[in-house]
Amino acid sequence: MAVPLIQQIRVGAYILKKRVSGVEKYPLVLMLEPLFRCNLACAGCGKIDYPDTILNRRLSVDECLRSADECGAPIVSIPGGEPLIHKEIREIVAGIVARKKFVYLCTNALLLEKKLDLFRPSPYLTFSVHLDGMRERHDASVCQAGVFEKAVSAIKAARDRGFRVNVNCTLFDGIDADEAAVFFDFVKELGVEGVTVSPGYAYERAPDQEHFLTRRKTKELFREIFRRGKGRKWRFSQSSLFLDFLAGNQEYRCTPWGNPTRNVFGWQRPCYLLAEGYVSSFRELMDSTDWDSYGTGNYEKCADCMVHCGYEATAVADTMAHPLKALKVALGGIDTTKPMAPEIVLENARGAEFVFSKHVEAALAESNETESGGAERSDAA
Repeated sequence: MAVPLIQQIRVGAYILKKRVSGVEKYPLVLMLEPLFRCNLACAGCGKIDYPDTILNRRLSVDECLRSADECGAPIVSIPGGEPLIHKEIREIVAGIVARKKFVYLCTNALLLEKKLDLFRPSPYLTFSVHLDGMRERHDASVCQAGVFEKAVSAIKAARDRGFRVNVNCTLFDGIDADEAAVFFDFVKELGVEGVTVSPGYAYERAPDQEHFLTRRKTKELFREIFRRGKGRKWRFSQSSLFLDFLAGNQEYRCTPWGNPTRNVFGWQRPCYLLAEGYVSSFRELMDSTDWDSYGTGNYEKCADCMVHCGYEATAVADTMAHPLKALKVALGGIDTTKPMAPEIVLENARGAEFVFSKHVEAALAESNETESGGAERSDAA
């Protein structure tokens, strides 16, 4: 597992403290989205189709730091949108690092080389660069030619400057195990710390809904990938049991509270991928969300999800509860031949509710009221 020892120790101590205290639901990674605006229009992302009124919103430095304090998670992932567009991203990152929280700044890397001088190398800061495969695959995924080469150049530049760098990879339907193996070999040669890998999930706002993996396809694909990975020393920035889960060897349930999301709308329920309402505080998110109504087997929208933001926290909790099982998988590798764990029954899942646009309508109405009020005050003056 490509995670530095200091991070393993600090995160392990945090989890142990929660377990000893009897806390069952706690955050592991804060997904902090300071903006939705991006300089790409990827087919598998639905963030950039918001109206300009929403895309122009930003979380302030103070809002970001207060959110990190309020949540208390030892790791803060900063996705977007493209966070390097944020004019105060240096202050946001510096403030979180000063709190000795581990920051993963997720970027498509188009601006990374230009922005490197804003940051200082630190064991608490990692640039997580988005790559969904080799050149042709990745550029098709992000719908723009030349992005792969720019991302690779930025990775090398950041590594040369002493920064921690990993690759964030989403695998979609259509990629095969041989192609994925070539990509993972390439990433290993780049010298990054590791790869955060996840199957594509049918994100409801994504323009392209045809290339997401079902759970069965996910398990079969990852078994084939891990079969080809024997002896190739690929480094993944995830727990061994999460990788084992991707290969169909663990029967896990989603724990969405492990990766809570804070963005320009507020605290998003229930998870990073589903937007079914917002609340004003982390405590309200934890206490008022009906967690049992979400997840595979509980909700139709979650049927095919095996994404790390829902299941990595489950795997980490299992690692802490059964360290010998995790060690066996880490040392012996992923079993790609034994029967898969039983699949979650889907028949009793509640039907999908398409409510994601309501908060957008509310935000637009609020903006219109604010603008109207400002105009009235200006006229009165």
